[in-house]
Amino acid sequence: MPHTLVSQLHFARFEFQRCLDGLSAEDAIRRLEPANSISWIVGHLANQEQGYWLLLAQGKTLVPRLHDLVGTGKPASTPPLAEMWDAWQTITRSADDFLLGLTEERLFEHFERDGSPVQENIATLLLRNTYHYWFHTGEAHALRQVLGHRGLPQFVGRFGEYTYTKSNS
Repeated sequence: MPHTLVSQLHFARFEFQRCLDGLSAEDAIRRLEPANSISWIVGHLANQEQGYWLLLAQGKTLVPRLHDLVGTGKPASTPPLAEMWDAWQTITRSADDFLLGLTEERLFEHFERDGSPVQENIATLLLRNTYHYWFHTGEAHALRQVLGHRGLPQFVGRFGEYTYTKSNS
């Protein structure tokens, strides 16, 4: 059973996908400035997961150009939604290879970058990643409302599947 923090990241991912269900490729690349496009958001979250759970944790990069396209501080872009979902799915599947093996003890370890420990431990990076999903899920939901989309989720769903219990902490 995954650690509770990993389960919460999985829940945030699920809700992110649920928020974007039914989004058209055309609406995904629309920019309502100053916000980025929703397709950018998908790639941006994939980029964070790639940086933490693939590059730092496993020493690999599966989508090399992603950071230049959707990284923090990079110019705004409107990448194709299908391409960003493909990158997201590839990266999150590989990230889970690492995340599903985390133990309570490992959460307090620090990755290394360029021979020095990263300031935040693995648990803090998990929290940062999870909260980053919630931030952008809200942003994407608001963008969809402005775009006139109807029938969007109104509240966090399927929470019961991610109930906090002692057995998965």
